[in-house]
Amino acid sequence: MKTRCSTVALLMSIAVANALAAEPAFLRRSVADIAEQSTDLSTATAHYKPIFGTGDPNAQNVKGVLRFGELTVAPGGNSKIVSDKEAEGVFFILAGSGTLHYGQEKASLKPNDFVYLSVGVEHGVSNQSQEPLRLLVMTFEIPEGVEVPATPKLMMASADDVRLQVLPSHGPTTQFKLLMGTTQSKRDKLAVAQQINSFFLMDFAPGGTNIPHRHAKEEEIYYVLRGHGDMVAGSDAAKKEMRHPTKQGDAFYFTRNTLIGFYSGAKKGEDHAQILAVRWPVPSPTRSGAAASKSETGKK
Repeated sequence: MKTRCSTVALLMSIAVANALAAEPAFLRRSVADIAEQSTDLSTATAHYKPIFGTGDPNAQNVKGVLRFGELTVAPGGNSKIVSDKEAEGVFFILAGSGTLHYGQEKASLKPNDFVYLSVGVEHGVSNQSQEPLRLLVMTFEIPEGVEVPATPKLMMASADDVRLQVLPSHGPTTQFKLLMGTTQSKRDKLAVAQQINSFFLMDFAPGGTNIPHRHAKEEEIYYVLRGHGDMVAGSDAAKKEMRHPTKQGDAFYFTRNTLIGFYSGAKKGEDHAQILAVRWPVPSPTRSGAAASKSETGKK
């Protein structure tokens, strides 16, 4: 009995040591497993699932992104109209149709539309169709001390109208649609953001690969729009890439310097796997972070 206990203890110690030596710098979620949470957009007909950020049990572990989740608006329903003076964001339409309410403007919504949500401008959605409207909602906190003017003009486009292109650093089997970047961007469809460095769609040929890589100064979220494969998320104690079987509706949050990549599981003749990704800089002290820091300082 004593020998068995010693063996169990040894195995546990090895497991802990390996875990500590590995790279645990990511979070993984599957939308199908997430319970609905009430948020500022929620109504009796608008239901929100928190993937990362507000409403998620590990919200304290993500930086810069306040919210990344899926909103479903029932037929005939609507979300609340909201605004945020300290964050910018994006809507991306996954399925269904509806109407965007943005400041004093309205616009029709269809799958693959994406919208920039400016600081301080009221926004929301409604659904006059007979099918549910599903969309991704993401918001990013503006760092403390950074002043961002509101963009009252509606900035909206469709991913269907953005050309696919190969980026040399990611290999020939993955093509990119560069949807949104900062106001300095010369390559993105919408060059409007402050904190969102890159918002893009990846399309993988059967068996295609997004070559594993790292970002030293940025964090990132991958959301699987379609297909399946193996996500590279971190490396183990031997510096070997860690692969995780992944399917449609799965999402990964990566901290900076995490090894990131993807291997498509599609065979020839099958639909291409697609991933929606958003990347932002490692935040300097944010308004919430600065408040927390001051609070901790006061306790010492």
